[in-house]
Amino acid sequence: MDIKVDRVVDAKGLACPMPIVRTKKAINELDAGQVLELQATDKGSVADIQAWAKSTGHQFLGTQQEDKVYRHYVRKSEPDEIKEEITFPHSVRNDELERLLDGEQKIHILDVREPAEYAFVRLKGSKNIPLGDLEQRADELNPEDKIYIVCRTGNRSNLAANLLTEKGFKNLKNVVPGMSEWTGSVERDEFKPLN
Repeated sequence: MDIKVDRVVDAKGLACPMPIVRTKKAINELDAGQVLELQATDKGSVADIQAWAKSTGHQFLGTQQEDKVYRHYVRKSEPDEIKEEITFPHSVRNDELERLLDGEQKIHILDVREPAEYAFVRLKGSKNIPLGDLEQRADELNPEDKIYIVCRTGNRSNLAANLLTEKGFKNLKNVVPGMSEWTGSVERDEFKPLN
């Protein structure tokens, strides 16, 4: 079925946060009720666009996948339905978390990236719950724990921190700028070379 769209945003080949950055800019140029199609190849965009739409009040219509391209559809909401994006107020810089990890205390780290991103590089002892699964799996976390939330750039972790706050979590820190600029020690899955 063909979907009538008013604007197409090409974010193919771009990783988080660029698909959302381009979506924000384009949706601001649309009128209420118009539909935007975001084309992306980043698997993480599936969860990112849904979480972004929910946090801003725009209507996520759905995603279609053709080959390796995700086509996400978002309808711009009426002005009185749009929420102001909330930047999570409690953050910690990478170097500060690195110092805490070098200490002796137990640190709870939630990594909200996709499993493939997590497999290749992650913080030691972190728990992986992709952003798209977090709402259904939040009960795997203790709301009383101090939890440091990390992603690739701080965008998904910002959305995750806001989501968990809505669920009653009170002691959260968003790690910025995240794994894209992490210089401390990491863990990796072992992969055999392909022949």
